[in-house]
Amino acid sequence: MKRGAIFLTAVLLAVFAAASGSAETTLEKINRTGALVVGTRTGSPPFGFYNRQNEWVGFSIDLARLIHQKVEQKLGKPVKFELKETVPATRIPLLSSGAVDLIAGTMTITRARRESVDFSTPFFVTGAQLLVKKDSRIRSLKDLAGKRLGAQQGSTNERIVREKWPKIRLVVFQDQPAAFTALSQGKIDAYTNDGVQLAGLKAKAPNPGNYQVVGDFFSYEPYGMAMRRDDPDFRLLVDVALMEAIEEGEYFRLYEKWFGPKGEVPYPLSPEVRVFLKYLVLPR
Repeated sequence: MKRGAIFLTAVLLAVFAAASGSAETTLEKINRTGALVVGTRTGSPPFGFYNRQNEWVGFSIDLARLIHQKVEQKLGKPVKFELKETVPATRIPLLSSGAVDLIAGTMTITRARRESVDFSTPFFVTGAQLLVKKDSRIRSLKDLAGKRLGAQQGSTNERIVREKWPKIRLVVFQDQPAAFTALSQGKIDAYTNDGVQLAGLKAKAPNPGNYQVVGDFFSYEPYGMAMRRDDPDFRLLVDVALMEAIEEGEYFRLYEKWFGPKGEVPYPLSPEVRVFLKYLVLPR
């Protein structure tokens, strides 16, 4: 009996040890596969979109490339940089399943989402507004009672409208191009998303002058890079890459590239946001 008990204990300890050591970290996965897979957007200019040359580009993608450089330095070898499309409804499942290693798009950091994923330090701050046709009399959510408001499935904007303005007829779309098409065809009266994304849709419209972004921010939307939980080494690497980009000026060069007067979506960086970003940089 004694031998049997000792043997059983040894087996159980081995099983528990194997189970505890079976969780592969993100860096271990990247080292094994030889690729950093980044989930991002295809219809959110200028964060992630296809340009006129049919190239998948954007501000979030450029920031992810800085993280990619850090990964290569950490692992001491070349690593492929791969992109996979993710939208609000799919990004957390794709991240949790290991299909992607990092979400670099327009994902707002929220307490509810922190229960499923981990976030980097914020890399962008905006707020929800409305996109309407130029001749529309809609100026705020108060003007939308009984009217049709489009929102993207799984977005913080959708949740806030459902909670605070239940009388608005909310129409949910899986992606922004579909919502914009509905707006252009008069199937909805307005579309809500983060102000910077609405500015991007307007700038890329066939006739930008036919649309306008209206209303004060009715939400606070800090964007962060999302990662799998309980992986402190990878999060530290991502945070350091972002903080160094801000500290050394690369972030602001990229911001000017995409949001400056000659950028894809002119969207000036306010002095307040510039100060906010610099406060995110921790001492070395």
